[in-house]
Amino acid sequence: MAGHLIMPSSKFNNNGSVGATLFGAPSANSSGGDAGMTALVPNGYFAMDLGPSTRFGVGISVPFGLGTEYSNDWIGRFQGVKSEIMTLNINPALSWKLNDTVSLGFGLNYQSIDAELTSKTNYAAAVFASTGSLAAATAIATAGQAEGLSTLKGDDTAWGWNAGAMFQLSPQTRLGVAYRSRIKYTLEGTATFENRPIALAAGLPDGNIKLDVSMPDSLSFALSHRLNDRWQVLADATWTGWSVLEKFEVVRTNNIPAGGATLQRIPYNWRNTWRVGVGANYRMNDAWSLKGGIAFDQTPTNDTDRGVRLPDGNRTWLSIGAKYRMSTAGTLDFGYAHLFVKDPSVNSNAGGVSSNSTAAYGLVNGKYDASVHILSVQYTHRF
Repeated sequence: MAGHLIMPSSKFNNNGSVGATLFGAPSANSSGGDAGMTALVPNGYFAMDLGPSTRFGVGISVPFGLGTEYSNDWIGRFQGVKSEIMTLNINPALSWKLNDTVSLGFGLNYQSIDAELTSKTNYAAAVFASTGSLAAATAIATAGQAEGLSTLKGDDTAWGWNAGAMFQLSPQTRLGVAYRSRIKYTLEGTATFENRPIALAAGLPDGNIKLDVSMPDSLSFALSHRLNDRWQVLADATWTGWSVLEKFEVVRTNNIPAGGATLQRIPYNWRNTWRVGVGANYRMNDAWSLKGGIAFDQTPTNDTDRGVRLPDGNRTWLSIGAKYRMSTAGTLDFGYAHLFVKDPSVNSNAGGVSSNSTAAYGLVNGKYDASVHILSVQYTHRF
């Protein structure tokens, strides 16, 4: 079992952003503070022999997650305030050792997803868009209802599968290959709107929503080579099919207003990515081993469609750690990783259904100072 304390930092630097039109209401246009959300991510694994060449195991992990949260008064609040998405994966699996060279494995994945997305809604702009009346929009602003927090919540469960193979190329060298399937979800939940003016009760009601989304498939390769009784070198590469995430489209399933069923549509147009890494383990003595590595991790986002909910950039990982053999049965691993994130830029007025509107959503233009710290601890026990 293991735990990972993930501490991201994401600070927006304004470079010509334009606030949304609030028709006379007081403007609040801060930089949003540090949007990174610290999270403790657990995982655990259990394996047992079923026979001389067959093993059964089960793993519990959090394969995908996202968390950012800005202050409620930041200039991009109409595009996003809080974004929290988490998946939980339960993975029973079987493996077979065919011979001294080849082992195969197959597993099923039962995965749940929970999502909460909040943003401010520009009620004054919505009233102006629906009525064409400047007086009506100004009256909403004067009454203190120019904006309010909207919250989208949804969840779902789905099934996937994974398969892998291990090849003992020589007494010193092993090659592993693993594939995880794409998992398709239909999240169902609710949309709620705080501080909504009566004039928008019919056109912007609370109600049920759904969102079709897929988590990507991935293909991984890992190579291990033992140089001698102290040094082991490692390399790995993982391809992830992020291009499956083309857009974010929230659809109403009841209380559909005259304007249509689509509540929000934002293009993502993510691309497939590679992560490649190299590392080494050094055995100091029978009790202690040291480890370290470096990796390059591509972002799936692009400069055109990147939004404020995930201001991500290419990442370079630097990792160090150690292993302590406490006894013949127990082993303790701990490590630290620092992710250097190439400063991502954002130039976005995304948020419209049929078209993007700077008046309603503002224009967020600038760069982020981003980095991540990860602390990990793992305990392994052999019965």
